[in-house]
Amino acid sequence: MVKAVVGEDTRLTSIEDRLSHSAIPAEVGLVIGKLSSALDRGFVFDLIPTPSNDDEKPACSVLETRDDKKKPTKSKSQSSESSSLSIDSDWVAEHARQVSRMLLGGMKVVGIYVWASETAFKNSTMILCQAIKGVTDAIRHLDSSLDEALLIHICYSPRRWNCRTCLLSASITSSNLRPCDFKLGRVLSSLKRFRCSYSFNFRLPIYSEGESTAQTFTDILRKELAIHEKELKSAIAMVDGDLVHNDEPCNVDGEHEIELVFPFMKDIRVEASTAKNVTGILLFGGSISSYAYLNAKEPVSQAIADIRADIVRSLQSRLDIICDEAEQDLNPSDVGDNEDADEISKNSISKLMLNSSTKACNLCLPRRVLVPWLAGMYICDYLQPFESVEVVKERCIELMSMEHSSLEASKISEVETETSLLIAESMWDVISPASSASNLRLGGNMERTMREDESKRTTGDDSGNASKIPILVAIFVLLLSIILGFMLYQKD
Repeated sequence: MVKAVVGEDTRLTSIEDRLSHSAIPAEVGLVIGKLSSALDRGFVFDLIPTPSNDDEKPACSVLETRDDKKKPTKSKSQSSESSSLSIDSDWVAEHARQVSRMLLGGMKVVGIYVWASETAFKNSTMILCQAIKGVTDAIRHLDSSLDEALLIHICYSPRRWNCRTCLLSASITSSNLRPCDFKLGRVLSSLKRFRCSYSFNFRLPIYSEGESTAQTFTDILRKELAIHEKELKSAIAMVDGDLVHNDEPCNVDGEHEIELVFPFMKDIRVEASTAKNVTGILLFGGSISSYAYLNAKEPVSQAIADIRADIVRSLQSRLDIICDEAEQDLNPSDVGDNEDADEISKNSISKLMLNSSTKACNLCLPRRVLVPWLAGMYICDYLQPFESVEVVKERCIELMSMEHSSLEASKISEVETETSLLIAESMWDVISPASSASNLRLGGNMERTMREDESKRTTGDDSGNASKIPILVAIFVLLLSIILGFMLYQKD
């Protein structure tokens, strides 16, 4: 458990100044940082305020129950003893879910902060615990190793900072909130940056109906990511071309290159593709640009672990973006026009039943871009093929509370191109030729190519009969060769 927490002096001081000069009685937001089990210390990089919800209401407000609550001249220091906080926990959790996608390895949402008076804070323990639980539940699928969270209280009456930690293995209650030492210092300037260009190629079997419940595109990839996360732990890591022999901190400045090498092992997926209940194989491969930040006192092995986690989180985030778009689609059954239904089906790829699909479709997962953040650090975002860099700027301003003047399109790095991004194909009828499935490609723009049965009928195109002609010709040539050979043998 974390025994002490160090916050970045320059960032947290400016945040305190902003809050003290504002007229807001309360504010809630996310704590961005890192909790190091090796050092038993926590590091806070920044505090990100949760924006107003869709109804333009703040995520946190103060509730007053005394009669003098309507007096406009009452100061913060005169808050009633019965004042408490009202927090939109669901909205804070959704903010945490989206912000987590934008963080690179070694950076996480490690808790929440609240700006409130001492009285309001003490009377709101239950709602604060609910907010912490909502945040951790929302980001757990992106960070399975999360086992501890921070609660930072910025008190304005009297002015001071307090920090509490809680273990997530037990129920989050006031009794589990334990105080820990908190101080300001230099955190960002001592971070080391690591980079990894990771290529992968999966062969995922598509089972026939009734053999597996995970048959949608989304379910198959989620299951594969969970398996691959375990496989990544067996990869041997090389830093700057050298094998990691010890567990010492990295004392060399500059960007460091990490290479992951997998040991020779039996390919379980190839073996699975020979099963009788497999009707096709989904080939899912590509290249990811992964990054991680390491504290100067942490061992190099932690950077390797952060790179592995960033690879899985990056793949999971791209899949979540596709799923989020699918959830916003209309139900095709509610659309009467066939053309409209086909258009809607273009965006419903995440719910595609692969074992019964008869349509070819193309899909490109979002590609990662890097955005300058703090003290030479970067965060990331994901661009859809139809999106521009301006969309990234808007999301950074809204979600990360970044200033518009600090965001320049020329400084946003598109580290992944469409050619090196996630390219995948689905080779159907590999095992069972009787299957009526076609192919799936993750690469290029998202599009669904429908079979034009009507045009085939009008043009007289019969691909089924056409495909039989070469086979008949081959059989005829073989029989003719046998007859001629037999006749020549008889003459001799």
